[in-house]
Amino acid sequence: MATSDGPGRQALKYLESGRNLVGCAGGAIGLGLHFAGLGGAWWPGVVAALYAAGALLAPPKQPVEPPDPELDALVAYLRTVPLPSAVRVDGLLEALRAAGPGPAAGRRIVRDGLPLAVAGYLRARTWQPWAGADGPDPEIELAREVDLMAAQLG
Repeated sequence: MATSDGPGRQALKYLESGRNLVGCAGGAIGLGLHFAGLGGAWWPGVVAALYAAGALLAPPKQPVEPPDPELDALVAYLRTVPLPSAVRVDGLLEALRAAGPGPAAGRRIVRDGLPLAVAGYLRARTWQPWAGADGPDPEIELAREVDLMAAQLG
């Protein structure tokens, strides 16, 4: 099994790249200048220089962030749980998506923090009728946990 692209595939990738296309547009402008009578005997150099300038000045392709499968699984799980909007879980999920898969704090929140907080909320809601009127409010406790996790992200 090959782990790298051969020279043919690398050449094809470059031919399809944005840098090559912008360079070709610059070269076409150089040819247009030649046919308009500008550039004289130096027209091949003008075409090559405009191609090179276009290829070098084109913005590089931005890497695409890979999706975070753990975060996607967590979001799919949270869609099935009736959470009150006042706890701002959606805001925490947006912050986690914005932070990307890199920060360790985000990993801890996705793997442990948020699932445990939601599980605690659901258990507290189950036992709330027997806790009495002076028992802690599960919604307030979950909101506090979500705020702490959001502060960990920064």
